Amino acid sequence: MKQKLIALDLDGTTLNADSLISSKTISVLQKVCKAGHIVSIVTGRPYRISKKYYDELQIKTPMINFNGALGHIPYRNWGKEYQDTFSREIAFDLLKNKENLGIKLIAAEAKTMMLADSVNPVTDGFFPTSLSTQQLLNEDNLATDPASITLLVEEDAKEKIISELKKNYGDYIEVGVWGGANPILELAPKGITKEKGVRLLANNYNIDRKNIIAFGDEHNDYEMIDYAGWGVVMKNGTDALKKISNDITEFDNTQDGLANYLEKYLGLAE
Repeated sequence: MKQKLIALDLDGTTLNADSLISSKTISVLQKVCKAGHIVSIVTGRPYRISKKYYDELQIKTPMINFNGALGHIPYRNWGKEYQDTFSREIAFDLLKNKENLGIKLIAAEAKTMMLADSVNPVTDGFFPTSLSTQQLLNEDNLATDPASITLLVEEDAKEKIISELKKNYGDYIEVGVWGGANPILELAPKGITKEKGVRLLANNYNIDRKNIIAFGDEHNDYEMIDYAGWGVVMKNGTDALKKISNDITEFDNTQDGLANYLEKYLGLAE
């Protein structure tokens, strides 16, 4: 079989409902690598809360974070590393208008930076539960442009906030809505999607588009699934994503759906 590039979303795809990689998934992905295929994480998560999964899988490939805004190889200097950003003035403007808009928390991030204007203990470990003075989001600490801004908002104000964000900053940012129980919005540089990261990976390894297999489950995987030669959506994925997929896993992310699919598709079952 031709060498494949396998692009993996994390939440709802590689991770189970407890945000863990099962032992079965780890075992299968390591077999995939030993068979000569390339496995790479392509996630909306920042590096700070995705590197543990990179380590668990024991891969050495580039990682894509912030939905395509950051491409890098952890623990190494890489000549092709990149990071797309947008103006920090947007963060400052949001801070000034936070209460009027219905925003509860603002976090600004880049590869090695995480600043927030307050703490929140109920969002699955994404937002900080404590902050040092140096981690407070303000004009002094945010000295460089962010790659991502994440907003925890009032549920009943979500649509209004999205409309205001697009009206005020639509020429500079993309606005994404997280799946799950918490009303969270994510701002990314204009034109950035996971497709950019997958293209970079494919070019780096000289992999034809037809030999790219991408797995995802949510709206932020849309461009990646659409671009890949073989786009696979999880059983638990959104209906919109399933409509553009090449295939759908038989099992969901709580039942090792990704591992079972790859084992069968690549002929790795013992």
